[in-house]
Amino acid sequence: MKIMTTKTSMQVVLLQCLILLLSFISSVEAFQNLIPKPFQALLPTTTINNIIFSDETNPLTFPNPFAANNNNNNSNNNNKKTGMIAAKLETDLLQAIQDLGSDNRLANSDTIDSLVEQLEAIPSIPRPAVAPQVYGRWRLLHTSNANTASPIQRKAVSSGKFPIFQDITVRRPNDDDDDDKGCLIVSQVVQFSDTAQLKVDALASTSAYPLPELTERKGDGKIAGLNLLGVSLVGDEAQEDPNRPDSRINFVFDEGNFDFQGRKIPYPVPFRLPLLRDTVKGWIDITYLSDNIRISRGNKGTTFILQKEEEEL
Repeated sequence: MKIMTTKTSMQVVLLQCLILLLSFISSVEAFQNLIPKPFQALLPTTTINNIIFSDETNPLTFPNPFAANNNNNNSNNNNKKTGMIAAKLETDLLQAIQDLGSDNRLANSDTIDSLVEQLEAIPSIPRPAVAPQVYGRWRLLHTSNANTASPIQRKAVSSGKFPIFQDITVRRPNDDDDDDKGCLIVSQVVQFSDTAQLKVDALASTSAYPLPELTERKGDGKIAGLNLLGVSLVGDEAQEDPNRPDSRINFVFDEGNFDFQGRKIPYPVPFRLPLLRDTVKGWIDITYLSDNIRISRGNKGTTFILQKEEEEL
């Protein structure tokens, strides 16, 4: 009979401990309610997210691990939900571009504009201009038909007969200077065939690969009041969005060549001519970036939608 009494007592003690533990996990205040009111004033100050044992001169704070886990779980759930929404919008965007047909790469579309704005409104890869995902070859899928774009640009992208790519690469130095990280290059490539292409290179600048001599553009690009090479935003209208840090790539076109089976013919625009140097400066703001899709808005008011190529440069 004595053995049974001892066993029963142990069960009661364990049950009481369990009740106290559950009370502590669910709420610190609930644990306090188990203590007689005259003794509650002797307990240390408590909060839901932290347990504080303190006096006025020497506070000691211990974080509640359960509250932290709840915050992490909520964050993970939100990230998964955002990822699912982005994936659905990307699929809808690719389908909308496909529905236009390959010969309408420059056609305006309210559906595409809406999907672009929705993607730009949700979180994507942060600091996209310097993110590892931005480097490589991107295929141009669609661009808006802005009146401020240059006539040459509109003509080049209006037909889907030839694929157009944008390569974002780093040209490494030839010497052994460890302080020289290399030069960022943004290239526009029109692929006529496997052995023929037009490639126009631009020197580029970001916080990861700064180019000090690439100063801010001053003029809008009009020549005698005419739009010959495109009309650029300048001044206050051209300022980078402070809510999107490291989203801009500044560039200046430097040289271009037609390449026919290794034989190069210079592109007929003298990019390095001092008179034109300011006119051939520009920038792109990356407003959405994933492993598959990049959306950029240029200094001439055009929106570019590009898809990452699997080819490694």
